[in-house]
Amino acid sequence: MVNNNNEIKKSIDNRAGKFFDAFANTFDTLYEKQRNPLMRIIDHYFRSDIELRFKKTFGSFGRLDGKTILDIGCGSGVYLKYALDNDAKMVSGIDPAPNMLKISQERLNDKSYENKYELIEGAFLDLTIEKKYDHVIVMGVMDYIEHPIEFLSGLKKVLNGSAAISFPSKHWFRTPIRNFRYKLRNCPVYFYNEKIITSLLTDSGFSNFEINKIPGAGMDYQVSVYK
Repeated sequence: MVNNNNEIKKSIDNRAGKFFDAFANTFDTLYEKQRNPLMRIIDHYFRSDIELRFKKTFGSFGRLDGKTILDIGCGSGVYLKYALDNDAKMVSGIDPAPNMLKISQERLNDKSYENKYELIEGAFLDLTIEKKYDHVIVMGVMDYIEHPIEFLSGLKKVLNGSAAISFPSKHWFRTPIRNFRYKLRNCPVYFYNEKIITSLLTDSGFSNFEINKIPGAGMDYQVSVYK
């Protein structure tokens, strides 16, 4: 990975990247109370897992001062900004959607963040990453990974401490609906249970990990893995 701060680099696109590229501005409003009061009430009941994932991620990392952070699927840069605001030494964001990275760039356009971040356009496994990070964030990404063992094995290679990973759960009602919606958008989506997650992590070389189910609408699994 070339360390050229504040520059967005380009790599290949994919179906999930194309979907989120078109959805970027709407997706960003889910954070930082940008939506109107009615939509915030709806989000509270049906998208509460997004906020819980955020809190659990940084709760698992502890103090960030002096740490390096990699956010795979960084989206609009909310996690990156929080890490920098809490004294992270350096943050890197990877995302295949250029419009997501454009919003990240705007969010981090502050002198206090200068030379402390880099944004890279592309899919994680298509990039050559030459350094390791104290913490890695993988939120809302495993939903779209066709070959999770390859992805998690690649994650292990860049990890020097701990990672926070979300996995969408299988549910008798929500899963078929979400699967149908995303097929209409030509965006593949994958689902997991605890047994599958355990097997994937073990086969990827991880032996030290914690799996927790998030309560609420999304019912994601929040997983902490340790080097």
